[in-house]
Amino acid sequence: MAKNTLSFVCQNCGAAYNRWQGKCEACGEWNTLAEEDTAGSVPVSIRSKRKGRTFALESLSGKSQDAPRLSSGMAELDRVTGGGFVRGSVLLVGGDPGIGKSTLLTQATSLMARAGHRIVYISGEEAVAQVRLRAERLGLSDAPVQLAAETSVEDIVSTLSEGAVPRLIVIDSIQTMWTDTVESAPGTVTQVRASAQALIRFAKKTGAAIILVGHVTKDGQIAGPRVVEHMVDAVLSFEGEGSQQFRILRAVKNRFGPTDEIGVFEMTGLGLREVTNPSELFLSERDLGTSGTAVFAGIEGTRPVLVELQALVAPTSLGTPRRAVVGWDPSRLSMVLAVLEAHCGVKLSGHDVYLNVAGGLRIQEPAADLAAAAALVSSLVNAPLPTDAVYFGEISLSGAIRPVAQTGARLKEAAKLGFSRAVLPESARGETGGDAGLSLNAVGNLTTLVAEIAARGSRKGPDAAAGEKNATPARFRRGEG
Repeated sequence: MAKNTLSFVCQNCGAAYNRWQGKCEACGEWNTLAEEDTAGSVPVSIRSKRKGRTFALESLSGKSQDAPRLSSGMAELDRVTGGGFVRGSVLLVGGDPGIGKSTLLTQATSLMARAGHRIVYISGEEAVAQVRLRAERLGLSDAPVQLAAETSVEDIVSTLSEGAVPRLIVIDSIQTMWTDTVESAPGTVTQVRASAQALIRFAKKTGAAIILVGHVTKDGQIAGPRVVEHMVDAVLSFEGEGSQQFRILRAVKNRFGPTDEIGVFEMTGLGLREVTNPSELFLSERDLGTSGTAVFAGIEGTRPVLVELQALVAPTSLGTPRRAVVGWDPSRLSMVLAVLEAHCGVKLSGHDVYLNVAGGLRIQEPAADLAAAAALVSSLVNAPLPTDAVYFGEISLSGAIRPVAQTGARLKEAAKLGFSRAVLPESARGETGGDAGLSLNAVGNLTTLVAEIAARGSRKGPDAAAGEKNATPARFRRGEG
């Protein structure tokens, strides 16, 4: 009989070691190694020597059909998944505690159950009565969703194998599941990996779609081993600020659809409401006529989204100025600040810089460089930007404004929301489509934009100009801009 062996497994990345150590060499985290029994692994000496079977090989040519999809009844959720749930697929949904993951899945499963599909909701964290209370609060108690509170994977698979195969199964959450094949506590790396593998095998065998709910760590990463994210077909991230009512559903990985689409929801007293026009929602509380704010015309997947960038530049009393960013890449901000100082003469080494994307949206595309630079200079010289203008463009290290994709879609969205002008890269003037109806201000270099904003600040009057004397570059004060 094989002797049970012990190993130390990192609870963050799943790396295994034969002895305990303080730091995991694979992911660099400290105090994440936990002792686990690896008795579930079979020694090589007693493994079955079954011969492999032969299978037919096919060519690249031939007809291929799209995988049949099951619509969730929620347009925003279908947008992120690529049109619905594919048969036999497994999705991993992660998000902060209380962000609304269970609410989203309760609404989606209720709509699908009302459409006549067999939907099963397995909760490992809440009792059936608690799930029913949430459904009553959302007005969905009449939906024929089958509920259960169970954590044993073997019992779940055995129960679901009886009768008709469910079209969709929700496991809330994967960290609470456990299987008899391994001897470790629920929530450990070994249990999460083995439980997910058993559920994925059931999905591929029966054709049922499964949604696994996952916890997230303090860094925003889905808890558990990274191998689980590689095993599933799609990874969805449900994001949002606790103080904001907006929620963003983003696809981090998707084998059956795009990974750059987002779904926008608004948290209300009756659950999550789909937002069909997120630009109007993000700009609903915009501060008009305030310095340091600029409207960025961005693209999320195939959807144009207009958001407000807010910047605050203030003199610092510290030896090292602060750089704080919310909703944007801090490295991107550092690059924009370096270009402003090196090529535009804007001295920011003695100022604290704060940048915020209003509404809780996280921007990932470099087209926001121009809007961020405009907001920073506007705050520095205390010159409000035009309230009817949008900004987009990528800034190179030489200070040149580079073109970005889908210029026409950005301008059409801006015109639809009432904006009358746009500041965009000079080389993108011919890609506008000609039907947006906006007044275009094409700039080829960041210095030109900085000079225009500084000139607006110098025309506000002698009192404001005296207060900005130390904040405006010398060549702008001499009128050389």
